[in-house]
Amino acid sequence: MLNLDRDVVIVGAGPSGLTAARELKKAGLTVAVLEARDRVGGRTWTDTVDGAMLEIGGQWVSPDQTALLALLDELGLQTYSRYREGDSVYIGGDGKRVRYSGDSFPVSAATAAEMDRLTALLDALAADIGPTEPWSHPKARELDTISFHHWLRKHSSDEEACNNIGLFIAGGMLTKPAHAFSALQAVLMAASAGSFTHLTDEDFILDKRVIGGMQQVSLLQAAELADDVILNSPVRTLHWESDGGNGHRVTAVADGATVNARFVIMAVPPNLYSRVSFNPPLPRRQHQMHQHQSLGLVIKVHAVYSTPFWREEGLSGTGFSAGSLVQEVYDNTNHGDTRGTLVGFISDEKADAVFELDAAARKQAILESIAGFLGDNALEPEVYYESDWGSEEWTRGAYASSYDLGGLHRYGKDQHAPVGPIYWCSSDLAAEGYQHVDGAIRMGQATAARIAAAAAVTGTQGAQAATEAAAAPGDRTLEAAAAAVG
Repeated sequence: MLNLDRDVVIVGAGPSGLTAARELKKAGLTVAVLEARDRVGGRTWTDTVDGAMLEIGGQWVSPDQTALLALLDELGLQTYSRYREGDSVYIGGDGKRVRYSGDSFPVSAATAAEMDRLTALLDALAADIGPTEPWSHPKARELDTISFHHWLRKHSSDEEACNNIGLFIAGGMLTKPAHAFSALQAVLMAASAGSFTHLTDEDFILDKRVIGGMQQVSLLQAAELADDVILNSPVRTLHWESDGGNGHRVTAVADGATVNARFVIMAVPPNLYSRVSFNPPLPRRQHQMHQHQSLGLVIKVHAVYSTPFWREEGLSGTGFSAGSLVQEVYDNTNHGDTRGTLVGFISDEKADAVFELDAAARKQAILESIAGFLGDNALEPEVYYESDWGSEEWTRGAYASSYDLGGLHRYGKDQHAPVGPIYWCSSDLAAEGYQHVDGAIRMGQATAARIAAAAAVTGTQGAQAATEAAAAPGDRTLEAAAAAVG
């Protein structure tokens, strides 16, 4: 059992926690990162399964993710473009398979017009409300107390248009049924990516991949931190108290180590906060807020073939269908690989249903759904794997946490607020880059800046005053929050 003294102890060795640790060390502070798993990376995980390299977790890079792009460059990592040449496939409510090219689904003129109108409404709301303080907008309560499902149908009677627009947020991002989260939560998702239009454009949101895998962002940072990263060490208890002066004493008790520190960063998703016992207990506001945040459910399916057969047929490998079991499929072939890899996604209630099947029947149903897009060659992959983050002990869902109906406007302003020396830091709490690796990095950088500023304050103001100055900005971006105390 290790017993360490550090300035900051970080719970969680995903991109957010490791970025925070690296930035804090640059600022001259000592750190220890405690990770429950036997690996770093959090919800990013690049692994080899039956001889095939698979991105089991997060993987894509879009042009707006400037924090991630800058870190990739700093770490010497390169990207490559997702394959997208050829026709895409759409399966509508009538079950018919249609090949198409361009950005628009091959729907009727009336449905297309409705989709365009709904997209324009969401783009306008995203631009007006923004990603940093959606809870403070005059329309926040109105939009947060109606589900996205019902908001869509309030504005359109075209069911196919509503289902298709809902797919981009519910199935594609939040991985919850559209009746389970609010219109405000949907607007935040859109605003965090720059616009709702960006979420509908797979060539934007799924633009590039990292050569060698996204987990390298964590692996390379962990290598720099060396012995400051301690694996197989789930934190069980956090004790904290005033040090009698202007700061705090923190003791993090984990399975593999005990760390004494001045600050602690909880760099895990909010659904895991309750895995730690806090002494003294967290305030009522935190207890209540955390119960209104939960992760969604999605199965990420990987199918590897001897060749990318769909390309020979003039297909890009991209397919969409709000009604199919697999609602999205893409060419996910690795850089320089002669084999072809497809990735498909099954979310929320569809995932519930398919998990009722045994493994063989589930695999058959999923492959048949993929074959509905790309033909019977899809039925016989050389490698098949299902990423099931919902059953993973130290994640318990995917892709990220979101609030239940009415929770965002009620609690959002407090989600960044430190409790004494305890700071909250993950992609689930980001503004720009929300629920992406980019957001995790932004949160890591901003949280490190806030703690570095608090640690540097001396005299009568004291470290606690700096903590308050750096507390959740509510109506400011995270970068501005960091700058406000820097």
